Amino acid sequence: MSLGSFRVPTPINEPVKPYAPRSTERTSLENELALTASREVEIPLVIGGKEVRTKKVGTSVMPHAHGHVLARFHQAGAAEVQAAIDAAEAARPAWCALPWEERAAVFLRAAEMLTTTHRDRVNAATMLGQSKTVHQAEIDAACEMIDFWRFNVHFAERIYAEQPISSPGVWNRLEHRPLDGFVLAITPFNFTSIGGNLPTAPAILGNTALWKPASTSILSNWELFQLLRDAGLPDGVINWIPGPGAVVGDIALSSPRLGGVHFTGSTSTFNSIQNTVARNLDRYGQYPRLVGETGGKDFVFAHASCDVRGLAVALLRGAFEYQGQKCSAASRAYVPKSLWKKVQSELGAMLAEVKMGDVRDFSNFVGAVIDEASFKKQKAAIEGAAKSKDARVVFGGKCDSKTGWFVEPTVIEALDPRYDTMQTELFGPVLTVHVYDDKRYDKALELCASTSSYALTGAIFATDRAAIAEATTALRFAAGNFYVNDKPTGAIVGQQPFGGSRLSGTNDKAGSILNLLRWVSPRTIKETFVPPHDWRYPFLSR
Repeated sequence: MSLGSFRVPTPINEPVKPYAPRSTERTSLENELALTASREVEIPLVIGGKEVRTKKVGTSVMPHAHGHVLARFHQAGAAEVQAAIDAAEAARPAWCALPWEERAAVFLRAAEMLTTTHRDRVNAATMLGQSKTVHQAEIDAACEMIDFWRFNVHFAERIYAEQPISSPGVWNRLEHRPLDGFVLAITPFNFTSIGGNLPTAPAILGNTALWKPASTSILSNWELFQLLRDAGLPDGVINWIPGPGAVVGDIALSSPRLGGVHFTGSTSTFNSIQNTVARNLDRYGQYPRLVGETGGKDFVFAHASCDVRGLAVALLRGAFEYQGQKCSAASRAYVPKSLWKKVQSELGAMLAEVKMGDVRDFSNFVGAVIDEASFKKQKAAIEGAAKSKDARVVFGGKCDSKTGWFVEPTVIEALDPRYDTMQTELFGPVLTVHVYDDKRYDKALELCASTSSYALTGAIFATDRAAIAEATTALRFAAGNFYVNDKPTGAIVGQQPFGGSRLSGTNDKAGSILNLLRWVSPRTIKETFVPPHDWRYPFLSR
């Protein structure tokens, strides 16, 4: 039992290590990269704290060297998913009853361990398994994951402190209960930190979870799961069940004990989850909470008054960091005709210096796309643009899959503003630009706002304040995260709550208290100290 009103340490965002040549952190990470690459890891299921091995095994490879196997992982079948549900339900009463500060301590310890003893292991697994450069791994697998754990316990403290007022003779209290059932966390390949956040954010508030990681991020997510166990997470609170989405989803989404789904992935998959839950409504003991962050067709809109160099840098970083495999990546841009030649010149000169290759070579700016399916998708889009009368390839376009799934950073100019790559999410290193008439700024804004069915991130580049204000209003519903004179990527926990609407998700804002509120089910308690003994009210008197 608690004998005090405790406060967690005030969170601050984890500083990003630079990994400069001959620095201590670079040497340490290079050693870990060599060690990780030298071994092949066997990854079991973990259900109720027990390791489970099945006959169905998948492989994890380096995207930039796809002949190199990093891990072999066991996959869950229907029986294992049901066992995980049972384990989560069995663990829930004790975990829920544990004082909140004791739960918080597990994740604060995990954050400190990731800051110190486990940083290299998680970063190395992310770099090799997901083909992230050292900087992209550091800002994701280390810094953002640390931030999620530290800020989320702070947000939990704020939630528990939220209490109603009381009138004389009455004490009103608000109990912030966990959901009445387990949470299914389905996590993506592109951010290790999202993998760690989706099951742990609900767990901080007393929920138990099933964690179904993406097979293409299995090694880094496994490192995080082991870290949580080392930090003292009790058995069964989070159950590790890699496996085919259809198998895991069919069993978990049909369970009467489903309390919620925490999802990041494709719009089509989330639509399928929503439809399945709707069909199963009569089976549930409660309405499941559905929290999803899905696709994006994110824009950068330039006004004639913008800083061209700043715009070009934002386009390069926003579109091509991590091979464009960010939900927030800039994949379409609108540039005024008066600036297009200058933008081409600046962007082309910078792209000529960009190196692509194995992420263990720290001079490479981009690695490989995640798998063969993505490679084929990018290649087809680029080849289609090269043949189309409505588009042309301006920069890049080369694709090579001999040793790794490499797609050169590519810029397409769309002569038709509604050309396919201005609307379709490719999730790769392809940026499509439409050049508009300077005199039709307002019409171009309308076009930007209406072209995509997504509404995740976007940016305006301008120095003219009236133009910024006009764009901010015109694009209000086109992006849940909107940037002024900055690239549309890189949201920081506690600073820019992340999420979008339309087909980009439920906009429950990871990295803020708003997301944590989705994992509680409040109960109001009213206590009257001296109840009335007369049933009659004063108005009844004569």
